[in-house]
Amino acid sequence: MSAEKVLITRRVPPPAVELLREAGFAIDLCDQDDPPGRETLLARVPGAAGLVTMLSERVDGELLKAAGPSLRVVANFAVGYDNIDVAACTAAKVRVTNTPGVLTDATADLAWALILAAARRVVEGDRLVRSGQWTGWAPLQLLGLQLTGATLGLVGAGRIGTAVGLRSMGFGMRVLYSDDQVNRELEQRVGAQRLPLDQLIPAADVLSLHVPLTPQTRHLINAARLARMKATAILINTARGPVIDEAALVEALRQRRIAAAGFDVYEHEPRLTPGLAELPNAVLLPHLGSAATATRQKMSQMVAENVIAVLSGREPPNPVN
Repeated sequence: MSAEKVLITRRVPPPAVELLREAGFAIDLCDQDDPPGRETLLARVPGAAGLVTMLSERVDGELLKAAGPSLRVVANFAVGYDNIDVAACTAAKVRVTNTPGVLTDATADLAWALILAAARRVVEGDRLVRSGQWTGWAPLQLLGLQLTGATLGLVGAGRIGTAVGLRSMGFGMRVLYSDDQVNRELEQRVGAQRLPLDQLIPAADVLSLHVPLTPQTRHLINAARLARMKATAILINTARGPVIDEAALVEALRQRRIAAAGFDVYEHEPRLTPGLAELPNAVLLPHLGSAATATRQKMSQMVAENVIAVLSGREPPNPVN
């Protein structure tokens, strides 16, 4: 009897392949860093019992049909799973899993890297020095936002939002948050105050997004809400790109209606909204939120453990459905 096949759509850190092979599965690895492409994925998925996906791979009815009845688990190499039609998977009796918790600190660290870079205009300063046009210190050169005493507004206060808020203690910032649930940890440890979103936005000097992508959060930050931000404020997105109406944000940044923005995710990822790349007051990173070596290795281990559990007839450690 041949071993069951597990298709992995991208190169991943070693634990996943090693653990799956040790468990007796046949590995079909798309041995590349770029997404395999829709046609390639549809051609390789038939007969797979397990599928390890990235956020770039759309798992929908078409893919499930191509996979056939052998497919029993889709393990997303991410905490989010907006790339997966969970209802369709459930109807097809395919389990969906993710990798929650492990990337909280790495993503919170990166959010702070963006906050500091945007607030203190680090990338603009780096470009100036490298260009050879820097003529020395000047009193009005690249003035930015001082974080000490400023107000941090968290849109979403789950694991990552909480971790970002707790890191503000070192800067002596006031913390506001908008969330459906009261966050006792933030309130007790940093004195955070919970506000409705439309009251939080005009009060924040730094507005940091930490919500999942749902129909309700798509374009949550739109032209009307951007207009309510302070002209000196910065906007940070380490959540999901479509949470922001990027075309509206490009105009707000171009016209300096807000001071700056920092991105790790994009509305049409990996394509950029026209005009975004040319803006000096936008800090742009290539989706590095979980890109710490230890974090990615743990994610790799988690997807393998989820696949092995389902294909062995056990409950997966991180079920979505």
